[in-house]
Amino acid sequence: MELYEIKNGLNKAHLLIEEFYRSIDIESYRREIEGLTIVTEQDNFWDDANKAKITYDKLNKMKKIVDQYDVLATTLNNLDETYELVKSSEEVEFLEILESDYLKFQEDLDKFEKMMLLSGEHDNLNAIVEIHPGAGGTESQDWAEMLFRMYQRYASRKDWKVEVLDYLDGDVAGIKSVTMLIKGEDVYGHLKAEKGVHRLVRLSPFDSAKRRHTSFASVDVMPEFNNEIEIDIKNEDLKIDTYRASGAGGQHINKTDSAVRITHIPTNIVVTCQSQRSQIKNREQAMIMLKSKLYQLMLEKQASELKELKGEQKEIAWGSQIRSYVLHPYSLVKDNRSNYESSNPKAVLDGDLDGFIYAYLKSTIGG
Repeated sequence: MELYEIKNGLNKAHLLIEEFYRSIDIESYRREIEGLTIVTEQDNFWDDANKAKITYDKLNKMKKIVDQYDVLATTLNNLDETYELVKSSEEVEFLEILESDYLKFQEDLDKFEKMMLLSGEHDNLNAIVEIHPGAGGTESQDWAEMLFRMYQRYASRKDWKVEVLDYLDGDVAGIKSVTMLIKGEDVYGHLKAEKGVHRLVRLSPFDSAKRRHTSFASVDVMPEFNNEIEIDIKNEDLKIDTYRASGAGGQHINKTDSAVRITHIPTNIVVTCQSQRSQIKNREQAMIMLKSKLYQLMLEKQASELKELKGEQKEIAWGSQIRSYVLHPYSLVKDNRSNYESSNPKAVLDGDLDGFIYAYLKSTIGG
């Protein structure tokens, strides 16, 4: 590398470090770490094991962020000093050392940036993903199944585990709906970027005239909550039905009424689970899903009230596509929020999503 290239890189790194300092509010983190440390040292801290674990995990996560930030800030200052030394010297060896240290620093900075993009309150949790086709019958149902495969392949790339909780076949092809639980590191932090309406433009394989069709499918993503939040769900507010498991999620189809459907009467939210052989297990998982949906509903209500205060207009459901996948007359996948795009739809549909996800997460920094 040329010396001026390293200098330009160092200048950009300073801007990024300053942005992290402001957006994270490092000093606020330091104060909270002190407070949480005092809490963990109390004699009765582990009396409530679930609450203690949540607090302990939060403390460790904040410590990791602050420690890595401090290391990067110190390293950057050291690189500035080394740069000044190299600039006033004619020794080639010094430039080689600076270049090596700079490249290592850039790797660490990139890793830290990705970690910060996944530092939201619930980003470390597993995710419940639901896919529903829009209007359009077989076309949209096939598109929903393509998205289902895309997320399965993305999960495989990440070494995440996918459990199909509920699955309903399409009339001719594709699916009418699917609900899956995806488990792994920072799953919700990644997949929250996928929430919204996805649009497909292609020559229809179901149209004998081979005309171009536009299809829509919605993707909903929720964190899987266990003991992280407290939601009061009254038994009298629930309607619980059992039925025979069917489709890809049913592991022993038409043998026992193991599948469970729970309706939350006050909100009319319905959750179903048929992935387990045991009705009890399906009910437990369905209750976790219901808890997540009720929490999401609460957050959406708060966001809606905030929008009304700001005078913002509500988006029209099927008019608010987050991403378009065009297979004909040209090949392009474009995210409407970050403007990130790829001219290789096949790779994207095969699970190559990191570019889109990180571009979206970067676009939300400070927002």
